[in-house]
Amino acid sequence: MSDDCNRTPFWQRQPQLPLEIHRFFQDRMEAALQDPEARQALVWPTILGAPGLRQAHPGGLPEAELLNHAVRMLAALGHHDPAAAWKAHRVRWTDTAEGGPEGWRPSAVWGAWGPLVSLRCGWQLAALTPLPLGERYPLACGVSLFNHGLYHECHDALEPLWAAAGGDLREQLQGLILLTGGYHHLQQHNLRGMLTLWDEARLRLGPSGGRVLTPWGEVSAESALDLTIQRLDHGRRMTDEGDFSPLWTLDRPTWELAI
Repeated sequence: MSDDCNRTPFWQRQPQLPLEIHRFFQDRMEAALQDPEARQALVWPTILGAPGLRQAHPGGLPEAELLNHAVRMLAALGHHDPAAAWKAHRVRWTDTAEGGPEGWRPSAVWGAWGPLVSLRCGWQLAALTPLPLGERYPLACGVSLFNHGLYHECHDALEPLWAAAGGDLREQLQGLILLTGGYHHLQQHNLRGMLTLWDEARLRLGPSGGRVLTPWGEVSAESALDLTIQRLDHGRRMTDEGDFSPLWTLDRPTWELAI
């Protein structure tokens, strides 16, 4: 897990995304969750949408510079041929970039969302890069994404584990999913959705105190559950136009994953 998660830029209200941008994120994240090799798909949007590079190269980022910026990120994923990786990426992900005489530009589908695309893909990459591979990878993804404030992505990581589980484990994984869904609603300032999901999460996680024992390790969410219950108490006294600031000033919840 990246230590940078303690300074996540997503611990604040987030904008409603256009459907095209939502699909852009979801397609890449689903691929990265299913196959760690696909994490490299997050490298290129991170670079191409970076505001500093866009300002320095308004006509397009020269390919040599694009590849140079990708070297370290790809190496952290075990890939050491940026040119081959970029070529393969363009075949699979045609909505990433458009070529021009001066270099590569973000796809027109990004519109004005380029800086956010860069930031979110970069944060997704930070969450997923250092994780253990193998059978522990999906659960580790969920924990790290939650701790980075990427609640929608955390939901996507945990849902397949919940769908395949049974008994108490299924109930508790659903509790974690509902907990993270409530924080996604907090990011949207959707009071009713937030309270509904958190209340259901409390019912499912309460009997275990927030500790979820799985075949891939134990998720310790006790402090997150306690903080959520505090937010529930405040939220129940709010109206739809109420002051959300106390919900943000409470500590940000995190989970721990133990082998």
